[in-house]
Amino acid sequence: MTLDIVVLMGGSSPEREISLQTGAGVMQALKALHHRATALDFDDRVVAEIRRLRPAAVFNALHGGAGENGTAAALLDWMGVAYQGSGVRASAIAMDKWLSKAAFRAEGIPVPPGRRLPARALSASASAPDVALPCVVKPIAEGSAVGVSIVRSSSDLPAAAQAAAPDGGDVLIEDYIAGREFTVAVLGEEALPVVEITPHEQFYSYRAKYTAGGSTHTVPADLEPAAAEEMQRLGLAVHRALGCRDYSRTDLLMDDGGRVAVLECNTLPGLTPLSLFPDAARAAGIAYEALVERLLGFALARS
Repeated sequence: MTLDIVVLMGGSSPEREISLQTGAGVMQALKALHHRATALDFDDRVVAEIRRLRPAAVFNALHGGAGENGTAAALLDWMGVAYQGSGVRASAIAMDKWLSKAAFRAEGIPVPPGRRLPARALSASASAPDVALPCVVKPIAEGSAVGVSIVRSSSDLPAAAQAAAPDGGDVLIEDYIAGREFTVAVLGEEALPVVEITPHEQFYSYRAKYTAGGSTHTVPADLEPAAAEEMQRLGLAVHRALGCRDYSRTDLLMDDGGRVAVLECNTLPGLTPLSLFPDAARAAGIAYEALVERLLGFALARS
C-alpha cells in the first residue's frame, strides 16, 4: 500500500548536515518502497505543514538538539502523529549525558567515572579544579562527538570547556580510557552484531564519523563470543533502562584489561552511507531499504 510519509530532517542543531544526509537516504528508500515521501525541515512551519499534509506517519530523521532531546517527539505526540523511535522520556534522558550516566549506574551498567562542572570552573582565570588527567571533556547534550576533546594538559582545559559549552553552562568530565571502541545497535528488542570502530585520528570525532576514510568499521567485531555477547547484553540493558523504543545505538569502550564501559546511547542513530547502524543491520542480513521499512513499520503500528 502506498502511504504519505513526512521525513522530518534538518533543524538547527550542529548535526543539521548529518540529518539532511540521513533524510536523503530515508527519502530514497521510501520512494523505492513506493511510498509518497515529503521532506520537511524542522522549522517554525512544521506544525502547519504536517497538518496540511496529513501523513500516515512521520519519519524522524533529525539528529541532535530539539530533534533528538524529546522536543520533536513531544510535538508529534501533541499533534497525534505517529513516528518511529523513542518517546519523550527516553529521548530527553539519553540526550543528557549526565542524567543518562546516573540512570546507567542505577541499573548496574558500567560507565567511566565522571563529574559535571560549570564551564567557567575550567576557564583560564578560575582556580584550577582537581581534574585527573588525561580526561575527556564533553558537552552535556550534544551528539556526533560535537565539542568533545581529549585533554592531556591542564593548560588545555579552558579551550576544551569552551568547545564543549561555547555559551556557558556545564560540561561533563570523564576519566580517559584507552582502548577499543565499539557500538551495539538494537532493532526492536534484538541486539545486532557488534561493530568495532577504528578511527584514523585520536578518537572517533565528528570528522572521523562523517568523512569518507575517517574510520574503519569492522562488523562483526573481532571479539571472543563471550565478549561480543556481553556487549550485546549491555546494549539491550541500556535500551531498556532508558525505555527506548524501536531502535537505539549504544557506544562502548573496552580497556586493555578487557573491561567494558558504556559511553552513551543514541536514540536516533544516523542512517547515512557512513553510519554505523546500517552497517550492523547489513551484517544481520537487513538491507538499507528493509531497515527503513522496519522502522516505518514501528510507527505505523502505533498510528
